[in-house]
Amino acid sequence: MCGIAGMFDLSGQRPAPAGVVHAMARAIYHRGPDEDGYLERPGLHIANRRLSIVGLADGHQPIANEDQSVWTVFNGEFFDYKEKRAALESKGHVFRTHTDTELIPHTWEDHGADLLQHLKGQFAICVWDSRTNEVLLARDRSGICPLFYTVVKHDGSDWLLFASEMKGLFASGLVERKADLQGLNHVFTFMAMPGPTTVFQGIQCLVPGRYLHFKLGQTTVEHATAQKTYWQITYPDRGHEDYGADEKKLVDGFEEVLFKAVQRRVWADVPVVSYLSGGVDSSLVVAMANKVMGRPIPTFTISVTDKKLNEKSEALQVAKHLGCEPVVVDCGHDELRTGYPELIAAAEFPVIDTSCVGLLHLARSVHQQGYKVALTGEGADEWLAGYSWFKIRKLVGWMDKIPGVPLGFAVRQLFQMVNGQPRFPYSSYRNTMRHMGGSNGWLDVYGLVSTNKLRFFTGAARDAILARSPLDDLGISPDLNRWHPFNRQMYFGGRVMLPGHLLASKGDRIAMHSSVETRYAFLDEDVIAYMAKIHPRWKLRGVMNDKYIERKVAERWLPKEIAWRRKKMFRAPMDSWADKGPGGNNQQPNARPSESWIDQVLSPESVRKAGYFDPNAVASARQKLAKPGGGFARTSVEMGLTGVLATQLWHHLYLSGDLCSLESKIARS
Repeated sequence: MCGIAGMFDLSGQRPAPAGVVHAMARAIYHRGPDEDGYLERPGLHIANRRLSIVGLADGHQPIANEDQSVWTVFNGEFFDYKEKRAALESKGHVFRTHTDTELIPHTWEDHGADLLQHLKGQFAICVWDSRTNEVLLARDRSGICPLFYTVVKHDGSDWLLFASEMKGLFASGLVERKADLQGLNHVFTFMAMPGPTTVFQGIQCLVPGRYLHFKLGQTTVEHATAQKTYWQITYPDRGHEDYGADEKKLVDGFEEVLFKAVQRRVWADVPVVSYLSGGVDSSLVVAMANKVMGRPIPTFTISVTDKKLNEKSEALQVAKHLGCEPVVVDCGHDELRTGYPELIAAAEFPVIDTSCVGLLHLARSVHQQGYKVALTGEGADEWLAGYSWFKIRKLVGWMDKIPGVPLGFAVRQLFQMVNGQPRFPYSSYRNTMRHMGGSNGWLDVYGLVSTNKLRFFTGAARDAILARSPLDDLGISPDLNRWHPFNRQMYFGGRVMLPGHLLASKGDRIAMHSSVETRYAFLDEDVIAYMAKIHPRWKLRGVMNDKYIERKVAERWLPKEIAWRRKKMFRAPMDSWADKGPGGNNQQPNARPSESWIDQVLSPESVRKAGYFDPNAVASARQKLAKPGGGFARTSVEMGLTGVLATQLWHHLYLSGDLCSLESKIARS
């Protein structure tokens, strides 16, 4: 993968201000340390930072078609490059390089903006056609590769700036940094930033499966920034799913599409390794990759030092069975406290999931070992019901089936009251049900995070966050109510958690921070389509047998105890923010900045200065975590306080720089 950036004068006339795009590219150097490239014409300046993986010798970007009338910069991989190249050459197109980037301008020549229907893989692209002055910015179907944009007024013109990371936008010196409270609303509702809203005012995230398309000199700001959809996940109408009367045939079909997806993703001009947790997803990917390569590939595993959360033994068991050479990376309280600032700087928004620090260390280890590409098993849980909320929904869903009787709401309210949790009014619950097409197990779990909006936010920030539902921003599919209720749950996981968390704060931003490309076999277009068409009984059989069809395939590749191993929710400890010192202070007299920043950003002075949270609520939560005990109430407070800490740290690193003694490595305009 790479990093891309650039700016367009929407009037199509003015030259880009000197040095701006070069500064934007330097800010995302980590995405492409191998080389850079630029194209400057009246009205535009685009750039690429390259991580060389395919076409090592001649893949320099920007790349054009034969007569240099169509130019592109590209972040990602097209895994069907060889077949697509052969097809284009048979039509008379002439290729000058050995890189998959060159597919883009030639496909544009044949199809124009419809080229997105002909590109498969993981990508963020910018295309400029000099003949028509058309511009296209697009993002892949699952949201593996990020793309951000904003419009600023400069020297009398409207300029659209884009970049793979928001750091690139800020490095322009033209973009003002202000918090978007609706973006923080997303973080405290979804534990994710799914887009298009971000945590910065005026900056939008291109949603997976969407694109911008406009003509310079013939557009308005509103038209240029209007996101258009070329793809989104869809399911058969309820009752029209593939019920799968022939189990062997259905399992054979899934095995075939998944194996081909893995086969495509080990293609590279550099060695490929894999993440391995010991669960069925990553284990199956490694087993298939070994088959394709004809040898075991190296594996990389996180070892969380908390015994209750550690999966090291399971991963080593799989590595030994498959003959892989494992690399184990430790992550505990010390790594969490020292690594969290780097995580927030890399992710660019408050990250509540502490396990992302482990993945930060994992990607760094891959880079240190001399590798650039890592396979991963992410994506199966979203489309094959691997998460706990699907099981919870099966157990308690009956409460929401009596028309006109809000029994489910009443029971949930009682449960929260008993556990001392703040509660939303029935009107909020009813509005959420309307958005989501009915009750949803995903909400039952992530409601745990949402209650912290009531617990911690204060003043104007609280008023703004409670005034608007973040579901309003998602652009929910109009077909939602036609699907099986089970598939509706998967839709929200795929729309929110997948691009907003797993592929952002656990995926691209964390891996590319160490110049590592991650590849996702379960997010192959054919695999997603296969998983979508089958009946829910192949996703969750009974209450406990999740990912049923995948596990039936895994039985053919792995020992049965691995194929049917229960999923562990991978997370790191979340009680490192507890107030453990006398008098409410755990800062030691000679504490290093890597240790003292926690007390500093959570101090009453810093909390008041940032203005989002109630200092008394923060202090109370820290004291609660310092006491022994567990259960639902503690977990909710842990997650909420982690969100507070992450937001305070994000505010310090990106907005104010005055909440603690940590130095910000993020360029300021």
